[in-house]
This record gives sequence, C-alpha cells and structure tokens, in this order.
Amino acid sequence: MKKLELGKDLTLPLEAVTQTIAILAKRRAGKSYLMRRLVEQLFGAGQQVVLIDPKGDQWGVRSAADGKAPGLPIVILGGERGDVPLESSSGEVVAKLVVEERVSVLLDLSTFRKHEVATFMTAFMENLYRLKAREVYRTPMMLVIDEADAVAPQKPQKGEERMLGAAEDIVRRGGQRGIGCVLVTQRSAVLNKNVLTQAQMLVALRTIAPQDLAAMNAWIDVHGTPEQRKTLMESLPSLPVGDAWFWSPGWPTADGIFKRTHVLPIETFDSGKSPEPGVKPVEPKNLADVDLDALKGQMAATIEKAKADDPKLLRARIRELEGQVNVKKAPAASAAEKIIEKVVEVQVLKDAQLRRAEGLLARLQEHGERFLAEAAALRQSIAAAAAPQRRAAPAPAPVQRRSIPAPAVARAAPAHRANGSGAHGEPLPKGERRILAACIQFPAGLRREQLTVLTTFKRSTRDRYILYLKEKGYVDQVGEVVNATDAGRAALPDAEPLPTGEALRDYWLARLPEGERKILEALIAAYPKAIQRDDLSEATGYQRSTRDRYLLYMRNKQLIEEPSRGEVRASEGLFE
Repeated sequence: MKKLELGKDLTLPLEAVTQTIAILAKRRAGKSYLMRRLVEQLFGAGQQVVLIDPKGDQWGVRSAADGKAPGLPIVILGGERGDVPLESSSGEVVAKLVVEERVSVLLDLSTFRKHEVATFMTAFMENLYRLKAREVYRTPMMLVIDEADAVAPQKPQKGEERMLGAAEDIVRRGGQRGIGCVLVTQRSAVLNKNVLTQAQMLVALRTIAPQDLAAMNAWIDVHGTPEQRKTLMESLPSLPVGDAWFWSPGWPTADGIFKRTHVLPIETFDSGKSPEPGVKPVEPKNLADVDLDALKGQMAATIEKAKADDPKLLRARIRELEGQVNVKKAPAASAAEKIIEKVVEVQVLKDAQLRRAEGLLARLQEHGERFLAEAAALRQSIAAAAAPQRRAAPAPAPVQRRSIPAPAVARAAPAHRANGSGAHGEPLPKGERRILAACIQFPAGLRREQLTVLTTFKRSTRDRYILYLKEKGYVDQVGEVVNATDAGRAALPDAEPLPTGEALRDYWLARLPEGERKILEALIAAYPKAIQRDDLSEATGYQRSTRDRYLLYMRNKQLIEEPSRGEVRASEGLFE
C-alpha cells in the first residue's frame, strides 16, 4: 500500500487520511509548505481532499512547481481564481456536492467577510458530518483547514458558537464517518483547546511566542511524557525553516512516532510564497484541467437558490418591484395583466418564508386580540368607576354648611371563569397564559430569568406579560420572584402544580430537548451522588461549552443542584 512521504526519513500509512493532525508553527516556518506536501501525497494516493483556504493563496495546487506543467486537477470554488464562484450561503449544498460526488475541491474563502466565513463553514461542516453518517457515503476524506483558529477559535464571538460545535464534532467523531482533519495555524494560543487536544498527531515547526508554546502543553498533557516535552520545547524556538517534529503516541504502531525531520519539497506551485523586494512574481503558464460542466450547473442552481432564499435579497427584490410599479402611471386593463404576469414570474416565496410570514401574522393577531380585550376591559372599568360619581350626593345640612364626604366605592373582586378568561370574561392572551401557567406549576415562585427559559420569551416580552398579569391581580412579585395569586389560579384552573416523585421525573424526561434529557438521565441514574462536570461530558458526549449551556437551562428549570464547584446532582425535588 502506498505510503505518504513527508520527510526525508518519515512516511505515514495511508490510514492517516481519517486521522486528525495538528500542524503548529510561527509565520514563515514552513507549515503551509508541509500542508501542501500532505495534500499532494493524499491526492496522489487516490484519496479525496477538501482544502479550506481562508487566505486565497493555495490556488497554485493546480500547476506544477515550475509553473510550466499542470498540477493537480482539484476544482477551486470561490476566490479571485475560482473555477466557480462561491456564495456564503451555499455551505449546505457544497457539502452535499463534496459527499455525493466525492470530488476533491479547494474552497477559497478569501473574499468572505468574517461573519460570512462563519455562515458558510457552519453549514458546510454540519452537513458534511450529517451526510457522512450514511453508510453509502462513509468513504475516506481528508478535510484540511488552513488558519484553523478562525474556524475553531478558543473564544468564539457571537454567531460563531455553532461553527465551533461543528468543528468539535468532526475532530472528535469524524473518523468513524470517514472524515480526517488537518488543523493548520500559526497561533496555537487561539486555537480551541477542546479541538487541539483531540488531534492524534502533533506536527510542530519553529515556534517562539511563549503563549503559543504554552498552548502546545494542552496537547502534551494529554498525550506526551515529560521527557518528550523537554526535548520538543527546547528545540522549537531554534528549529530551521522546514524542520518539523512529528509526534503521534500509539499510532500507527504501539510505539507511535516521535521524530524530527526535514519536510520534502512540494511538487505544485508555491502560490503562498511571500513576495521578495525586486523580484517579479512568477505566474504559472499551465494549469490542470478539471471537469466543470456538471459542477457549474449544480453550483449555478445553488447560487440562485441561495439568492432566492436570502431574506435581504428577497426584500431588496420586493422594493425593486414596488418601485417599478409606483413609477408607472395607471395602465389600461390589458397592460395591467401583463405587469401582473411579470410579477408572478419573478416573485419567489419558499415554504420557510411562508411559514415565517404566517407566524408573524399570528403574533400580530394575538397582539390585536389582546389590545381589543384590554380596551373593552378598560371601558368597563371606567364605566363602573364613573357610575357612583353620577349619583347625587346627599344635600348638606343648611345649618352646618359643611360638605359631606362621598361614600367610599368598594372595588369588586374579579369574576373569573374556568376557561382562562379574565375579570370581565375576555379571553386571556396566549402569552399571558404561558407566563401564568408556569407560575402555577411552581408554587414556590419563579425568578424572571427562569420564566424566560421556561416560556422562551425574550426579556422585554416576558416583562410586558408579567406587567399585564400584575395589573389584573393574577401574579405578584417580590424582588425577582414572581408568584401566581389565588385569583390567577382561579383564572387558569387547567394549569396545575407539577407532579412529584417518579411522575415528576417522567414529566421532564418526556418534555426536555435531547441534550438536557441525556444529562438529566445520567444525573438521575447517579442520584443521590453528584457527578463531576467533566465526567458528565464523558457520559453524554457533549463538549464543555455545550454541556454548560444545557446545565444553565436545567438550573433555571430547578432540575439540578451544584453541591460544590465542578459537581452537579439531580435536584432533590425530583425525588420527593
């Protein structure tokens, strides 16, 4: 079987295609050179390669090293030299193309903004991982990610959380589905440690920055020995360009690999080489041909679909059409028919967009019903309050000549109905019903933050509904805790407190989302013992960030307790 020749005295077995390899080095130390050598060797061995290129400097793979002969027939999607343009919204369809057609591609993301990279890579990696779960698609494929810290950041920004989660899935469990991964970065310190520590092989070139050297310790602590750490760390700051340490404990044999070698030359054009003063850049004269007929058709359909589904583009198209209609004078009947036909042809509304519109309409209708109900209640309240004032007060005695105070008006208690109606029979709006029902289910009261989790309302919406319920006398609030009043329980008799004991456990297990349910099952099985958070991750398969998010939701639902730092236990209330 063909070996992957990477160094003068180092080869890897072809099974490396489904391993996870981390290539770490400072700028211009040779990491991209090594990455290209690995891509060439894998492609030459007939393996599928998908190269993620955020900088747009890997296009030289299509030409030989001297630029005069063709290189590898790898399709380039996106970037200034792409065979086919790439849309940031096309990640899902590109993943489908890569998996179903088993084509090797270079995805050039250099023209994307940062948020567009996150949009594309999230959809691409999630769907790549999902599709490769099918047995028919479980063929070997190496996903090579240059500048991997942009895809798996140590501190994800808002909107990057799902992208990081998708990267964790591929690195941790992708091998079982035929997905190998190469992570390349010049900033080890900002590459996510949960991702880095899952690499089976560490390839380290010259590294100087203390924070990047320290970041390698995260991997060494899991895989290495103190002696190997000392040897590696002492040599890294002074390694010549192109020299690399290959470190793989327990693979491909039980003895593993711990070897320093010089990387062999690449066979394709070095398009990522830094410009030199006074030296004219060489432009390749010959590129490898690729079959683009079927690909262009698929990608064209992808781009049109992405544009049709993009709400911003759709709104812009609607404004354009409205402008066209507004600037025209009132047409005759026959001309109007032609305009209508034209609008029908270009208007695109997908099922998802229709569902969003219907949801918006339903919410508007709900708010309208509430406003009408409140207006009716307000009119009745005004009428009730004004009625006593219209009655003439007793005439004052002539002798005393002092006014007699008007009698106090007693406020009638609300008349509640068993169908969730208000004081005057008006229906209780759905939003208020959900808040009130949650308060009734938890007789001890709920903090406003807990109500947000239980009802999924945004903070402003939640507080508005609480205000309406307080005005009606259905809830009261002490500090942050909201309680249902007797009037509130009478207004919503169908809402009952939660069951107890085993019935309560069954209630939550039947209603929780999958992630929270798996965690709760593990905690119930261990009760009354607590479980370390890291052990909980091991039992459920969830990474720290995902696990802690689920635990936050569960804490707000009063399902867990934390007896000490780092420990979690099922709530005692689940067993009363």
